[in-house]
Amino acid sequence: MNLRRQLLIVSLLTLVLPWAGCQFIKETESALREGQQQMLSGTTQAIAESLSQHADLFASKASGGDFASSNQVYAQPLTAAPFLDGYIDDWNIDPASMRQLRGIDGSNFFIVGIDANHVYFYASVTDRKLVFAPVGYDQYGPATRPAADYVELVTNTASGDLSSLVFAPEAPGPLSAWMVQNRLWQSDPRVQGYWQDTPKGYQLEARIPRSLLGTRFGLSIFDTSDASSNAVRSSNFAGKSPGLFISASPDLQALANNYAQPGLRLIVTNDAGWRLAQAGSLVSDSSFSLNPRATPGWLRIAYDALLEPGQEAQLAEPDPSGQERQIYISESLHGKGSANWFRQPNTGRAVIAVARPVMQDGKVIGSVILQQTTGAILSLTNQALARLISITLLAAFIAAAGLLGYASWLSLRIRNLSNAAEVAIGRGILAVRLPSSTSGDELGALSRSFSNILQRIGEYNAYLKTLASKLSHELRTPLTIVTSSLDNLEHEAQTEASAEYIARARDGAQRLRKILASMSEANRVEELVENVEPSRFDLSAIMQTAVAGYTAAYPERIFEFESATDPAFMYGAPELIIQMLDKLIANAVDFSAAGQHIHIGLQSIADDLCVTVSNPGPPLPANMSKQLFNSMVSLRSGHDEEHLGLGLYVARLICEGHGGRISARDIDGGVEFTVHLPAAID
Repeated sequence: MNLRRQLLIVSLLTLVLPWAGCQFIKETESALREGQQQMLSGTTQAIAESLSQHADLFASKASGGDFASSNQVYAQPLTAAPFLDGYIDDWNIDPASMRQLRGIDGSNFFIVGIDANHVYFYASVTDRKLVFAPVGYDQYGPATRPAADYVELVTNTASGDLSSLVFAPEAPGPLSAWMVQNRLWQSDPRVQGYWQDTPKGYQLEARIPRSLLGTRFGLSIFDTSDASSNAVRSSNFAGKSPGLFISASPDLQALANNYAQPGLRLIVTNDAGWRLAQAGSLVSDSSFSLNPRATPGWLRIAYDALLEPGQEAQLAEPDPSGQERQIYISESLHGKGSANWFRQPNTGRAVIAVARPVMQDGKVIGSVILQQTTGAILSLTNQALARLISITLLAAFIAAAGLLGYASWLSLRIRNLSNAAEVAIGRGILAVRLPSSTSGDELGALSRSFSNILQRIGEYNAYLKTLASKLSHELRTPLTIVTSSLDNLEHEAQTEASAEYIARARDGAQRLRKILASMSEANRVEELVENVEPSRFDLSAIMQTAVAGYTAAYPERIFEFESATDPAFMYGAPELIIQMLDKLIANAVDFSAAGQHIHIGLQSIADDLCVTVSNPGPPLPANMSKQLFNSMVSLRSGHDEEHLGLGLYVARLICEGHGGRISARDIDGGVEFTVHLPAAID
């Protein structure tokens, strides 16, 4: 990983700053919400204690908080009197408040509403075949009365007896109900209704004076397939007494209106959770809300990710059925104060809800629910979060950009230093001044150290280059003296032992002469390369001739020559190219055994002519592929004591003198030398 990426990763640590700030904002929001909840809890408790003085307004004789009491009927408050037309469109009530009854043809639905003086009733009944009542239906006796489809509403009188209102139309349209008491049928024009046929059955909408209904309300739907069969009843109180008829209390509503405050919603229920009064709303000041249109998307996403998640805010809304079923309300109806909070999506706002029981003589008679939004809290956290995220992200961006820029500048200096050092070594011009050498930092010190090292390497290389010529010059005279002395000794009287010693000395002198010849050859080649007069020649042709000579010179080896380009013209000195090839072949022969193949190839790659010499043998030692071509480097051991490793060095001098490059690599079962020489461009 380069320095720029390392510093970029380090710069990401600056994101810890906004993260820590966000955690602080989160904790602040939670603490403020808890404080608001405690304040709201105290207010709710005070209202509950005040309402406990009006216990008569809660009297419902309900089943002690039994939410599963399905036969109880709740009258939804109506804001305006509906028009009787058999439709519910003008009721302004949530459709989810419809109650369901099972019938023989499917589900039936009904709902009850109430205004100041009247109770309104609506039923939607599934009936595959309608059977209307005959004319004079009320005149039939119980035993002779024909079967018909009708709806019966059962209530109680002031004396406690049950009475019924029967809606049995003779045809679709307006109708009146029959009041049935003690099996006596009597038309009651005060009860008006409208029967509307539908593709699946019928709809009934009716208006009943509040004074005709007692504290009980039961509904039965009679459905028959034909006029001769018995009716089948579906009811909300089958086999039981009609359930309680529950509606909002005007007196409690007046009290709730007195307690209502802006931004607060107050709900009062009886001991079964039925809503008796509701006042106020959760409409908040726009300055305290996170307007989805005015707020950037990134801030809304930040709120969703940052703030503590809560239940869906829709759960805090009053239940459409009229019976509050939330767990925290249920706990208050069992005598335990409770609270909950709900998160509104895409706004960041929360709704805090607190429920406290209304007690009388140690018994729960109802519950008070107070709800409030966290608009003020949100205003603070909104502003703080916006400033925090903006400032910290800007700071993180500036820090990251600064570190990235510094890393780029630093890596550029290091890269320039590295490139300059490689160029100096590659060109052999080691006495150079590297970049950043005048800087006073650590990189400047490193540049100056590199310059000193390169200078010393240059001096050492210069010494090595002249070492062969110096040794050749200095050793030639002593070697001549030794040789002439041996010649003189041969003319003197010799014993058998002295003759053997003279022979050994002459053999050693001969070896020294070969070493001096190799040294002189490297010097001559270097001079020839510098002064060569290039000519245009066919490399393929001279290589074919050379390979034929190698076959004769090394009969114990098998030479294979393959040329993929013919002719292959280049500029240079053919005799030097042959000398370079001689060195490569001699090296291949030395490291191969008798009877093995030595492959010589020639091909054209881009603008280069590529010469390859491969032979079986041991692999190259690690990290020696480049050092092989240096002066006096040899991998031979145990033989050829006079070999100084100048052959591949001479090959490199000739190759680079012609503008090429030479390399070595291991191949399967041997080593391959590759020479790239620039081809002649016509």
